[in-house]
Amino acid sequence: MNSSRARGLVAALTLGVAQLAHAHAYPTHQAPSAGATVSTAQKDVAIDFDDGLEPAFSAITVTDAQGKPVTSEKSVVDPSNPKHMTVALNTLTPGVYTVAWVAVAADGHRTQGHYNFTAK
Repeated sequence: MNSSRARGLVAALTLGVAQLAHAHAYPTHQAPSAGATVSTAQKDVAIDFDDGLEPAFSAITVTDAQGKPVTSEKSVVDPSNPKHMTVALNTLTPGVYTVAWVAVAADGHRTQGHYNFTAK
């Protein structure tokens, strides 16, 4: 195989891998962040992703240490910024809370994760 053909093959493979890497939506910023300590006045949880989300299939849930939901409504993907999702919180009491998220990218690929924060 000549060197220009080999370089072309490597470039094509690199492009293919790069496109696959962007086929899923992953968090780029979380507020509150993992491990953060916030006041009990925290009003919402917001997560920014690196790809646009499909609102019908993406969600954030927040539960207390007993596994009970502490959200006041369903999560919302911002219509003007499909990479930003939020959920409003009920009034928090001191304790540890778990944020679980599911993100379905516009191309249909699904990712999920979870983390904790503490309210004091």
